[in-house]
Amino acid sequence: MLLRTAPFRTFDAFDQLFNTAGTRTTAPLDAYRDGDTFFVEIDLPGVDPATIDATVDRNVLTVRAERTRTDREGVRRVIAERPTGTVTRRLVLGDTLDTEGLQASYDAGVLTLSIPVTEKARPRKIEISTAQHELAAAR
Repeated sequence: MLLRTAPFRTFDAFDQLFNTAGTRTTAPLDAYRDGDTFFVEIDLPGVDPATIDATVDRNVLTVRAERTRTDREGVRRVIAERPTGTVTRRLVLGDTLDTEGLQASYDAGVLTLSIPVTEKARPRKIEISTAQHELAAAR
């Protein structure tokens, strides 16, 4: 369904721990299958939905979003811990997913992508024949 590769995850965690600019480059996600649909839920709190861009190219799903901070004139920030900047997440989707049928929705800071499972990947019942059944069919 999904190929999980995160060769730079350790570096991302290290960067987030010591980055004083308040930027975050990845977004946490959950991925699961429910029946004949595969779901990906990506946390994007505080993101303007108009800045979310999701594309699929050769089974690589890329999601980008921008979180900005608006400072009013005369306001001096004392603490600024909430991350801002561009968030990007890439996932390699398996061939068993129908990326043409991918749908996306954004609600309460979570981007939900639903991707149908292809017909060939769905469970199917296999008829089992027996020697007695074959003899009866031959008569």
